[in-house]
Amino acid sequence: MLNRSLSTFMNAFTASDYTMYPFSTQNGKDFQNLLSVYLDAVFFPCLREQDFWLEGWRLENENPTDPSSPLVFKGVVFNEMKGVFSDNERLYIQHLQNKLYPDHTYSVVSGGEPLAIPDLTWEQLKQFHATHYHPSNARFFTYGDLPLEPHLKQIEEEALSRFERIDPNTEVPSQPHWTAPREDHVTCGPDALAPDPARQNTLCVSFLLGDITDTFEAFTLNLLSSLMISGPNSPFYKTLIEPKIGTDFSCSVGYDGSTKEASFSVGLQGMAEEDTEKVKQIISQTIDDIIKDGFEEERIEALLHKIEIQMKHQSTNFGLSLASYVASSWNHDGDPVELLRISDSVARFRKELEENPRFLQDKVKHYFKENTHRLTLSMSPDQAYLEKQAMAEEEKLRKKVQDLSDSDRQDIYEKGLELLAAQSKTQDASCLPALKVSDIEPSIPLTPVQIGSAGSVPVQYCEQPTNGLVYFRAMCSLNTLPEDLRLYVPLFCSVITKMGCGALDYRQQAQQMELRTGGMSVSTQVIPDSTEMDAFEQGILLSSSCLDRNLPHMFRLWSDIFNRYSSQSAGDDGGAGAGDLQRDGSGVRFMKRVAEMSDLSPVIRTLSRIKIQLLNPENMRCAVNATPQKMGDTAAQVYYVRGFVRCVEIFTGRIKAAHSFNRRKPLSVLTLQEVNFQPCQMKTFFQLPFTVNFVSESIRTVPFCHQDYASLSILARMMTAKFLHGEIREKGGAYGGGARMGSGLFSFYSYRDPNSVQTLSAFHRGVDWAKSGRFTQQDIDEAKLSVFSAVDSPVAPSDKGMGRFLSGVTDEMKQGHRQRLFAVSHHNLVDVAERYLGAGQRTCGIAILGPENDAIKKDPSWIMK
Repeated sequence: MLNRSLSTFMNAFTASDYTMYPFSTQNGKDFQNLLSVYLDAVFFPCLREQDFWLEGWRLENENPTDPSSPLVFKGVVFNEMKGVFSDNERLYIQHLQNKLYPDHTYSVVSGGEPLAIPDLTWEQLKQFHATHYHPSNARFFTYGDLPLEPHLKQIEEEALSRFERIDPNTEVPSQPHWTAPREDHVTCGPDALAPDPARQNTLCVSFLLGDITDTFEAFTLNLLSSLMISGPNSPFYKTLIEPKIGTDFSCSVGYDGSTKEASFSVGLQGMAEEDTEKVKQIISQTIDDIIKDGFEEERIEALLHKIEIQMKHQSTNFGLSLASYVASSWNHDGDPVELLRISDSVARFRKELEENPRFLQDKVKHYFKENTHRLTLSMSPDQAYLEKQAMAEEEKLRKKVQDLSDSDRQDIYEKGLELLAAQSKTQDASCLPALKVSDIEPSIPLTPVQIGSAGSVPVQYCEQPTNGLVYFRAMCSLNTLPEDLRLYVPLFCSVITKMGCGALDYRQQAQQMELRTGGMSVSTQVIPDSTEMDAFEQGILLSSSCLDRNLPHMFRLWSDIFNRYSSQSAGDDGGAGAGDLQRDGSGVRFMKRVAEMSDLSPVIRTLSRIKIQLLNPENMRCAVNATPQKMGDTAAQVYYVRGFVRCVEIFTGRIKAAHSFNRRKPLSVLTLQEVNFQPCQMKTFFQLPFTVNFVSESIRTVPFCHQDYASLSILARMMTAKFLHGEIREKGGAYGGGARMGSGLFSFYSYRDPNSVQTLSAFHRGVDWAKSGRFTQQDIDEAKLSVFSAVDSPVAPSDKGMGRFLSGVTDEMKQGHRQRLFAVSHHNLVDVAERYLGAGQRTCGIAILGPENDAIKKDPSWIMK
C-alpha cells in the first residue's frame, strides 16, 4: 500500500501490552482505502505458514539451493530482535522492566527474546491472534477533518459485524507489591567507543508507582519526575551529574507511564564499579533532601509554562501523538477524554499546591522514601558476552538440529526452495485499492512570505496560524570559518546554550529558557546547492520559539548567549592543543579525545573563537513564523512585523557592539574543491560490536533542479518496492532496505541485516534490473504515488517557508520539480539508470557497519576502521 496510496504515515507499533496500527493521509478517498486494508490485515490476515517462516523464524540451509550446506536460523523478526539487543541501552531497559514487574506480562520481551523466538510455533501464533487481535479487544481512534459517521459505518460493516463478542481475558493484573526492596545484576557487551574502559557500569534505582488510569495522579507524578531530574536546576542533576561520577543519567530515567502501573527510575551510566555504593547513597540522600526542601516556585512555573507551549505547538503528526498519548491508559480502561483535558489537570494541580505547600514533598515521601517496591539494577560489561551469546545460539541450533531425521532435513530443504520460489514471484496486488496519478493535485499551495531586513540582516516573515507562538531561526554561514575550527563546530552547537549567559550562570539560564521560551537550540547545517553539484553552504542554525508575550525576553537571551565571553576571549590564542585534535581525523575519535581530556581550557578558547567568527551580522539571515495579531487589521500586522524586526535589530546590534568584524561578503556556496574534497571511490568497513550489519552505497548524481532529479527520485522508490525489498528483506532476512534520492546522491541502504557483501550484490542486481526496463507503467504510477506522498506530506505552521529560507528552494522551483515528476516515463527511468547508476558504480562510496567480517578482511580494497 505504500505504493498505491498518498499516505503520510503507515506502520505498526508493538508496545509491552498492546499493538497499534496507525496510518494517515490527507486524501479522503485514500483514507477509506487504507482503513479498508488495515481492517482486513488486522482482523482477517492470511497467517500462512510460509509467512511465518519468512517474517518470524525458520530453520533453513545456509544456501537454500544446497541441501548439504549447514542449517541455520533465519527470519526477519529473529534478525530484528538480535539487532535490538546489540544495543546495551535497549538491553538494560528491557531487563529493568522484566525485573521490576516479574509476575505477569511485563516479565517477558514483547518483541521476542531472540533465543526464545525459535520456540514459537505457527499454530501458537494463529491461536494467539484469534483471541487477542479480535474486535472485542480493540479500540479505534480517528483524528482529522473528515466526518466521523462514515468511519464508524465502515468499521462496523467491514469488521465488527462479522464477529461475535468474546471475552479475550487480556486484562493485565496489578503487580503484587514487594515487602522489601530488591537488587539484581546483569551483564552486557563492552562498549568499544567508551572514553574510559574502566567506566562502563550502569546503576539505576527504579520505583513502582500508581495505576496510570488515575489521570491526575499520573499527571502529578510526571510533573514531579521532571522537577526531580530535568535540567541543571533539578536535584538529581546537581547530585549525580555535576560530580562527574558517570557520563550521564542511566538510559532509563524519569517517569514511565507505558505500563499498567507507572514507574520512576534514576541512576547513572558510564560509572566505575567501585562507585556503586556511593551512587546508591546519593540517590537516597537526594530523596531525603527533596522531602526536606521541596522545589522552588519558579521551577514549578517553568514546567507549567512548558506544558502551555506543548499544548499550543502544532506538529505534522499531532493526531498520531494524541493516539500514542492515550493508548496505554485507554488500553487499561482509563478515560481517554479525561487525559486530553490537560488544562483541568493544571488547574487542579495549582489548587492542590495552594492548599498544601508540601503537596509535592508528600508525594516524594510516599512514592520514593516509604516505597518498598524498589529495584536497584546494576549492569557491567563482560568481555566474553558476545561470545557467550553466539555460543548460546549455536547450542539452541544444535538442539533443534540434532533430533531431525533425514526426512525432516529433506522437508526443510524443500520448504526452503518453496519459499525461495515464492519470493521470486511477483505478488498479485490487484485486489488492493489504489489511487491514480490523476488523483494527485497538479499544483502546490503557495506559501507567501515577506522579505525585509533588520539593519544589514535579511529577514523572512511568514504569517501562519501558530496559536500565538513565535518561531525564530537565524542561519549563520560557516563558509568563511577557518579550517582548523570546523571540527569543533558540532561541540560548539551542543554547549553554547548551556554555558550561562550575561549575568546568568548555566542554571539560571536554563531556568529562564524554560520560563520564557519553548526551547533554544543551535545545530549544524550542510545544505547542498539546488542548482549546482559539488556546491553547498555550511552553517549553524539558531532555533527557538516563545509565546508572543515573551518575544523580547527570548531575544535578550540570544543576545546574552553570544556576548557572554566576548571580552574574555578577544585576545586568547585558541589554537593550543587544537591541531593535535584536528589531526585525529574522525569526528567520533575527536569527541572521544575531548571526553578523555583532563584540561578543557584549550577547547573552551577554541569555542570562543568560533563564536566570534560566526556571529557576524554580515554573515547572518533570519526568519520568523508567527500568527498575525489581527488577521483583518493591516496596520496591526505592520506594527507586529516592525516589532519583530526591531527585536532582531536590537539582537544584531548587541552582537556588533560586542565584537569587531571583518566586513566581508560571505560566499553563497562553497565548492568541494575549496575544502580539498574530491569525490572518489571508497569502500569502508567499521567493525562494531553488533550482531547484524548496516550497509550503504552512494552514487553522485544531480542537484534538485536538474531535469533528471525527478526521474532518479521515481527510480529509487520503484527499485525499493519492486526489487530491493524482496531481495534484501524477504530473501536476505534484513529488517529493511531500499534506495533513496536526495542531496545529489542516489543511495542504497539496508539495516539490521544478517548479510553484508551479499547485500551489495543485491544493490548491483537492482541496477541491472532497472537498466533492463523490466517494469510496467503500473509500477511507475505506483512509484509516483509513493514519491508524491512524501512531496506532499504536511508541513507544520512553524516550518512553512523553511525550504526557501534554508536552501533557497522557492515555490516555483518546487512546482517545476512537481511537473517533472508527473512527466517521468519508462524511457526516462532506463536512461538515468544507465547514465548515472551503471557508470556511477565505478566511483561510488560504500560503507558497512557490523561485526567482524573475514571476507572483507581478506579484500585489500576495503579500508578498515
